[in-house]
Amino acid sequence: MRALPEPDPAKAGGLFLMHPVTVFDNIRIEAPRERIYRRLGYRRGITRMSALQDAEVDTSIVQALALIRLQGAARRLPIRKRDEAQVILAADGGETALVSRTLAGFLGGGNEVLLMGATAGSAIVDAIREDVGGSHVTRGVIFDAVASETVDASLDWIMAYFRQELRRENKFLTDKRYSAGYGDFLLENQRSFVRFLDLQRIGVELTASCVLVPEKSVTAVAGIGGR
Repeated sequence: MRALPEPDPAKAGGLFLMHPVTVFDNIRIEAPRERIYRRLGYRRGITRMSALQDAEVDTSIVQALALIRLQGAARRLPIRKRDEAQVILAADGGETALVSRTLAGFLGGGNEVLLMGATAGSAIVDAIREDVGGSHVTRGVIFDAVASETVDASLDWIMAYFRQELRRENKFLTDKRYSAGYGDFLLENQRSFVRFLDLQRIGVELTASCVLVPEKSVTAVAGIGGR
């Protein structure tokens, strides 16, 4: 884990405490196996699998995990102002509006947000593409489920990390998070995540259509409240 240089508060008008980007170079978590099986369509007590099928899935999960390198970045940003249709963040000497009625309602009355981003890396994406396009379609589907659920779980890990930090300040983090592309929080907002989190440092870029690359990369925002 490393923190990038902290911005100069004076450049933001001296009104808000500006926090640096915290980069997590190597996030280590337990594989969320129950979530992986659920994504694959398995339902406890309903879905029946043979011992051979179960062993095949477990082997593929292990292989997928060996290809995944979880990295992440997060940053606390102050909310300068808000209304029912948008939240305006103060960052890097200026203001950025996140336009979304749903997001504004989700964040409630807090005065900060936590922006997060994480990636499973390019190796697992290459393996998925090769398997699905070749003769190992089943393994490719399992790899896809492992990558999706594991990178999502890495955001849980980042949130838990910041909950500990915020507790020392008598502040709290919302239980849930919200991502661009849901509801009226348009995918174009990914540009703000990439810029504020400097996601290129963990190998994540953005296409012209605002899709994160590598594919198994995610961003989200959570609210911060308290004194």
